[in-house]
Amino acid sequence: MKVVQACTEGHPDKVCDQIADAIVDEYLRRDPMSRVEISVMGSHGMLTIGGCVASEADFDAGELARRVYHEIGYTDDIEPFVNIETHRSTFASSGTHSTMFVHGYATRETREMLPTPVVFANAIARRLDEYRKNDPRFSWIRPDGKVQLIMNGEHVKALTVLLQHDESVDHRSVQGSVLEHIIEPILGSLNGAFLSVNPVGHFREGGLGHDTGASNRKIGDDTYGHLIPFGSAKLSGLDPARTERAVAYLARFAAKWIVQKEHVANCLVRVATSLGRAEPVLVEAKTGDGRDVSELVKAEFDFRPDAIMERLDLRKPIYRATSTYGQFGKVGLPWE
Repeated sequence: MKVVQACTEGHPDKVCDQIADAIVDEYLRRDPMSRVEISVMGSHGMLTIGGCVASEADFDAGELARRVYHEIGYTDDIEPFVNIETHRSTFASSGTHSTMFVHGYATRETREMLPTPVVFANAIARRLDEYRKNDPRFSWIRPDGKVQLIMNGEHVKALTVLLQHDESVDHRSVQGSVLEHIIEPILGSLNGAFLSVNPVGHFREGGLGHDTGASNRKIGDDTYGHLIPFGSAKLSGLDPARTERAVAYLARFAAKWIVQKEHVANCLVRVATSLGRAEPVLVEAKTGDGRDVSELVKAEFDFRPDAIMERLDLRKPIYRATSTYGQFGKVGLPWE
């Protein structure tokens, strides 16, 4: 059995991820050489933004956070507390490399080169947001939501959808509309599967106004749905020169390259780095049939952060787009 989860834009943890990456984007937009490490935590109307940067850019991070929160679809207000320290030299040099362990993975089973349950779960979460924003028939949907999908091979065994909604809509209408317009167009018939939409009844209050969220608390969902180890790295809130973010992206790129070049079903790439050392201490790659292709990956890819910056051209304000529906499998991202 494969169990995965996905979140809508308005899930409290994903709100924090989007704010963190919107701040990264704004620093890069104003100063492409910015070094950024930001964490965001929100709880019941309060928002804390902390971290350190080395940048020539200067802007109101709290006001940006409010704008992102309202763009997601919330109408209540949040009160940001911002404590971002500015460093000019030590952060930029010592923060370049980290001791961490990341995985990159690719599979032929879907067009996105991701496991099928991951693609389906993200598609359901994305469609919930799209209908909420673009279809007047679904104006009763509110931003907070989560999807859990269980599959056995190609068959759906269970699906649970938690969806915030307006007070004017009754529970039965929520279930029927989500099944007909959101779930069945993506998954088809669910005969024999366990299906649950808002299993404990109404879900009317959500987001940071009524719950707690934190950035980088959904790393498994953001990468390979917990079906593949995701190591020790965090992603959102970091500029792309940070080792964990840069290496995670190149490891994914390398896994896709192996699958395509070697005509194999899937590939797992593992990379470990050590503080103060530019080159990784471990690069390992294996195909699903057990073949070791580590030397191929080492010959083709340079996992030093500066080399990754050059190869993938990562110093662009593109990271808010990675903070929902997964970091991988999206058209237009340089590692894809």
